[in-house]
Amino acid sequence: MTAYTPRRAGRVLLVDAAGRVLLFEGFDPARPGHRYWFTPGGGLDPGETYEAGAARELAEETGLRLPPEAFGAPVHREVTEFPFDGVWYRQEQEFFLVRVASHEVDTAGFNEIERACMPGHRWWGVEELVASGERYYPSDLPAVLAHALAAAAPTVSVAADADRAVGGGTC
Repeated sequence: MTAYTPRRAGRVLLVDAAGRVLLFEGFDPARPGHRYWFTPGGGLDPGETYEAGAARELAEETGLRLPPEAFGAPVHREVTEFPFDGVWYRQEQEFFLVRVASHEVDTAGFNEIERACMPGHRWWGVEELVASGERYYPSDLPAVLAHALAAAAPTVSVAADADRAVGGGTC
């Protein structure tokens, strides 16, 4: 039986005005050939809320700074199990929807592991992602994104020329 390391994570579905979602390319250092695409976000610090962790990770990985209270309710929750660098994790994660007119990604906040294992990022149209044959997580990302965009749950909208959040609506 595999022993899992418990982990909690806040993740962000960052969607631009063209309806594309930002994904990072990554790989497991123990399995460098296992490449995949995934949303911004990551593990929570001890005592950190999902919203605070998502806000911190979004700032570190993309340069987009939003206050945790701007994230609203999560649009998706799941538990996933995966290996990374020889350790098996059981991760409870919540996803938040953030809409932007556009955003120039700034990865200056990457830590050493992210710099080593996240060689790229790009904005993906959902149909393009599905047709690409690329591996992405969560594996039901197109459905998760479609549900999030169709839901009436509050989202964060950010103007392209502003560094502030406005609740609700789209750009």
